[in-house]
Amino acid sequence: MGQAEPQPRRYTVEEYLAMEEKSEVRHEFFEGEIFAMAGADISHNLIGVNLVSAFKQSLRGKSCRALMEGVQLAVQEGRHYTYPDVMITCDAADQQAKRIVKAPVLLIEILSPSTSEYDRGRKFNQYKQLPSLQHYLLVSQTSWLVEWYRREPGNIWSFTPLVEAEDALFIPDLNINLTVAEIYEGTDVAPLRVAEEPIAAYAGQRPQ
Repeated sequence: MGQAEPQPRRYTVEEYLAMEEKSEVRHEFFEGEIFAMAGADISHNLIGVNLVSAFKQSLRGKSCRALMEGVQLAVQEGRHYTYPDVMITCDAADQQAKRIVKAPVLLIEILSPSTSEYDRGRKFNQYKQLPSLQHYLLVSQTSWLVEWYRREPGNIWSFTPLVEAEDALFIPDLNINLTVAEIYEGTDVAPLRVAEEPIAAYAGQRPQ
């Protein structure tokens, strides 16, 4: 008779949060399981810095915060916690938060080969359950490509690919007007080549 497969240890939320306060490695949490996050490379870091720096200028004078990487998001409190690469929150309670925010208006994940399917699929489906969320962006590290999802009336998510240098992330409510060239400034990420066409599978689709 074969041996049963060992089951992963399950943690309480209290155990997880206490561990994260002391751990040098960040972990995401989903229904009792924890998942270690890999370290970011230089391109990933530079893209994040470009985004947060631009957002901080855009949000000057507004009751909003632009946050980067090490801040936790309670996607579903007591059930699911992540570390988005970039967040903007304008929620009053989040302005007082020390470690965990709960009501972002904008989330960004900078894609890597190991996380792109998760960020585009299951994680996005979880993020869509946040009532506050209006914008979700996936930023490629392999070529100039920003996938911009927006919550429209009727709770429908529209999709806009930003590819050309002058294509802009334009969000008047947050005073954001940021071009693709500015997002990738100072990185070694190259513009998208016509032959690659990686966005064809997504153009015109609305995630369910």
